[in-house]
Amino acid sequence: MANRESGEVRWAVCRTNSQHFCESWVSAWVKTDEWIRVCTVEWLGYSKLTERYQIEHRTVCHSAREWARDDDGDGIREVHCNTCEGAGTGLRNYLRQFKGVNKVNLYSYVATYETMFNAKRISAPIIRKMCFKRTFFSP
Repeated sequence: MANRESGEVRWAVCRTNSQHFCESWVSAWVKTDEWIRVCTVEWLGYSKLTERYQIEHRTVCHSAREWARDDDGDGIREVHCNTCEGAGTGLRNYLRQFKGVNKVNLYSYVATYETMFNAKRISAPIIRKMCFKRTFFSP
């Protein structure tokens, strides 16, 4: 999940990619009292986001060779998934150097990269995230 305004990115290590997990993940990170737009691909797991949360949900259809779309006609293609896909590429490149990661410890590697990615400067919360064990996200 990526916030385009702040540049902050969140990753989750999960056992499944079900619709239930997707909705739990969104509800854990999205504040319901603010307006939000979510841009995703047309996977059915995202289909109920608009019904259950007060968000605007827009999709792109990769199978129809659609990668980005300009819905409001201002010349900027604001409906796309490139922010998350680019962040995921950075995570894969980081993990590649370890030449394989045991899935028991994967969350630690992902949490370390997430902290480094989001850190603008070293602070007490950054140190806490780096030092304390995180567990799997369980909805």
